[in-house]
Amino acid sequence: MSARPGRGTGPGAGLEAVIFDWGGTLTQWHDVDFHAESLALAGAVRRTPSTADDALLDDRGEHAARLLSAGDVVWGRSRDHQRSATVADLFEEAGLDHDPDLLAAYYEFWEPHTTTDPEVRPLFEALRADGLKVGVLSNTLWPREWHVGFFERDGVYDLVDGDVYSSEIAWTKPSPLAFRAAMEAVGVTDPARCVFVGDRLFDDVWGAQHAGMRAIHLPHSRIPRGQVGHTEGVPDAVVHRLGEVHGIVSGWA
Repeated sequence: MSARPGRGTGPGAGLEAVIFDWGGTLTQWHDVDFHAESLALAGAVRRTPSTADDALLDDRGEHAARLLSAGDVVWGRSRDHQRSATVADLFEEAGLDHDPDLLAAYYEFWEPHTTTDPEVRPLFEALRADGLKVGVLSNTLWPREWHVGFFERDGVYDLVDGDVYSSEIAWTKPSPLAFRAAMEAVGVTDPARCVFVGDRLFDDVWGAQHAGMRAIHLPHSRIPRGQVGHTEGVPDAVVHRLGEVHGIVSGWA
């Protein structure tokens, strides 16, 4: 655990909120087979009448390939232009019609990768005991109810004061507007009184600092090359376990 000196002192140093990234931060990082993900996602494509001319439209492998390419485009927009997207946008980019009720295989593919780190609940309890708000800001295609369901399943959602998912707003991290939405969700207005915790040096560290927050880096994730941004921020602190965040924040507060 390390922190840069000279931050969090002087007028206005008091903190009001700690906001967390989700994947790779509140959940432990897992490497994912994106081809297998696309095959699972392709299960939601609406089937078409099969003829010699349109046989490819019923080819699950072809659907998966289109969805994989569409994912690169959608996440590229997030990286370069901070434009958000949803699962429906992904299918639209792939040129495929889908039925949201058929996303069960996609959900089941991801569900094992959504487990909340066991250090989250004691960390959130400690931060709230110190009078700090706890928030979540995630770049995601998934609907809010999926994320809320994961937190409720793991018994931590009662400790979240506000949560924002990029699928429900127009922007993604590192846009300052995304961070502002998270601040509004937890009821704070001054970014200098907020800390952001995340696993990505572009989206989370550079983005939070660009928005006026302090940033803590949890460097456990292997970020896909296509999601690495143009800038890497220098974090105000680095931790190697979520439980270390409380000590850093206590020092600043």
